[in-house]
Order: sequence, then C-alpha cells, then structure tokens
Amino acid sequence: MQLSSILKESGVIPDNLELELTESCLMESTESVINKLNEIKNIGVKIAIDDFGTGYSSLGYLKHFPVDRLKIDRCFVSDISHTASDSTITQAIIIMAKSLGLEVTAEGVESEEQLHILLEHGCDEIQGYFYSRPVSTDALEDFLSKERQLPRG
Repeated sequence: MQLSSILKESGVIPDNLELELTESCLMESTESVINKLNEIKNIGVKIAIDDFGTGYSSLGYLKHFPVDRLKIDRCFVSDISHTASDSTITQAIIIMAKSLGLEVTAEGVESEEQLHILLEHGCDEIQGYFYSRPVSTDALEDFLSKERQLPRG
C-alpha cells in the first residue's frame, strides 16, 4: 500500500494521521471502500467522516465503515444557538456517534455561545474561527507555541 510506504519514508507515526472522507466518497463503491478503509485502519491511521449530515446521511453505513470520528458540518453549527432544530440535530449526531464509540468534531464554530452548547452536548473537539482564523506559515510557529485553554461547558 502506497500510504504505508509514505508513512515509513516520512517518519510520520500512523496514529498521528487522520484521513477525512466525505459521505459521498464513502458511498461510491461500498465493498471496495470498506476493504481500503480496513487496510488503512490496520496500519494505524485514523479515519473521519467530514461534513457529516450533508451528504447521503445513510446511518446504515456507519456500522460497516471503520471510522474513528464524525465531523458535524458547519451548516448545523452556525445557527445552533438560535434554531432549536439545529441544536437537536447536532445533539442527536453527538449522542449517536458516542454510542458507536466515535469521536465528534464540530466544524465552523465561531462564537463562545456555540462552543458552550456543543460542550454541553458532549462534543469532543471544535474547528472554526472561534479558536483561530487562518494563519500564515510565518505566524504558525508563534501560534502553536502559546498555550491555549478553551472554556469547558
């Protein structure tokens, strides 16, 4: 497998790599996709489903695909503090993922209010402008050297 060779050549520890796949990518050819994902998992690489809830959203495939994480699309997060249905859907995704032993990341978090709601729902990680806007390569080292603590729900 080419991924194994790349990991050996680069010295990257497989457990430090997480591949993100969209729902639609997973649905193209399920049997061959499951086989490939199992190969990837067997070498220690983690797998995430990106933009969960916006593609096929067939819950049946979650029991077949060897994934580690669901990433909740920002379309559910953006109005989470103002729209009961977005909050309910987000909470349901988190509960479902946790019951399947999956980690959950919310994308597009821009406010402390969104963060607190997600933490109350049990979300594991966030991505978005609340934490940081994109930074240049020059500013990255400085950014990473600062200790940051997010508020806890």
